[in-house]
Amino acid sequence: MSTPHLVTIDPALQAEERFIPFEGERTWVGIVGSEADERATGKLPLLLLHGGPGACHDYLESMAALSATGRRVIFYDQQGCGNSDQPDDPARWTIDFYCREIDAVRAALGLDRVHILGQSWGGMLLMEYLVRRPAGVVSATIASSPADMPMWIAETARQRAALPPEVIATLDRHEAAGTWDDPAYEAAVQVFYDRHLCRVVPAPEFDQRSFAKLARNPQVYRTMNGPTEFHVVGTLKEWEVLSRLDAVELPVLLTSGRHDEATPAQVERIADRIPQAEWVLFEQSAHLAHAEEPDRYMAVVADFLARTEAGRGVVRGAATRAPGEGAKALRSAGAGSLTGRPGPSPS
Repeated sequence: MSTPHLVTIDPALQAEERFIPFEGERTWVGIVGSEADERATGKLPLLLLHGGPGACHDYLESMAALSATGRRVIFYDQQGCGNSDQPDDPARWTIDFYCREIDAVRAALGLDRVHILGQSWGGMLLMEYLVRRPAGVVSATIASSPADMPMWIAETARQRAALPPEVIATLDRHEAAGTWDDPAYEAAVQVFYDRHLCRVVPAPEFDQRSFAKLARNPQVYRTMNGPTEFHVVGTLKEWEVLSRLDAVELPVLLTSGRHDEATPAQVERIADRIPQAEWVLFEQSAHLAHAEEPDRYMAVVADFLARTEAGRGVVRGAATRAPGEGAKALRSAGAGSLTGRPGPSPS
C-alpha cells in the first residue's frame, strides 16, 4: 500500500509540478494540460482554489477532466497545507495573505486572462478576491460557498440539530471539553459529514487523501475555522462578504448541492447580489458535487466556461424551486445520480 503523504498529485494526470516562491516560503502548483492546446483551441486556463481553509488540492482532482476541453487546469496548494510549505505561523493565515498568493500564482504562470473556480473556503476567498476587481478574470465559479459566516453557522446548527440524539450528545460533550481529537467525537462528526459534506460513502480516494493531509496539520483550519464545519470558533467566525458583492460585474456560476452545508438559502443571497450570476443546484449532492455527481458537474462548468469565452450571457432558470429558493438565477441540474453508495438522507 502506498504511503498517502508521498502522493503529491495523481500520477495518471501527468501534471507539471513546480514551486512558486511567495513571501519567504514556497507554493506548490500542479498543471494539467498545455499552453499548446490552449493556442489550438482558443480556450483559457482554469485556476482552482481549494477549500478548508487548510485543506489542499487533492479533493478537487476530478476537475482535471476539464483539461479535455483544450484548456489547462491549474491546481495549487495554499501555503500552510498539502504540498506547499507549512511554517508554524498562525498569524500568517489571513484572507489578505491568501489573496496575495492568488496574484503571485497568476504572475508566476502568466495567467493574464483566466477563469477561476473556488470551492467552499476557496469560493469565499474568490469572492474576497473579486470584490478587489482584479484585472483579467474572465469568469468565476463559486462552488458551495457561504458569503456570510454567521448565516453558515446558523444553517449548519440547524442541520446538526437534525442528527440522531446520541450523536448530538457526543458532539456536545466533546465540544464543551475541547476534546476535538477524541475518536468518539470524530465518529460523531462523520455522521454529519456523510449527510452534508459528501454523500458518497466511502468518499472517493482523492477526497480521503485530502482529509488525511488536513488531519496531519490542521493549523490553518483551526486558526481560521475551528475543529469542524459546524463548530466555527476561528478568525472567520464573524466574516461576511455579502454586502460587497455588488462590486462583482463579471459572469459568475454558482453551484451547490441539495443537501449542502452551503444551503440553498445561503446561495440564494449570493445569487441575488451578483448581477451576472447563474446558479445550478445538484439534486443528489451535498458539499462536493464535483465528486458526487462529477459527469454532470463537469458538463455544467464546461458549458459555462465556453459560453463566457464566446461572450454569451448567463442562463437563468426556474426549475424545481423549493421554499427559500426564489433567486431568479436558479436552475436545477436535473435528477442526477451519485458515483457510489449514498450516505443517509438528511431528515
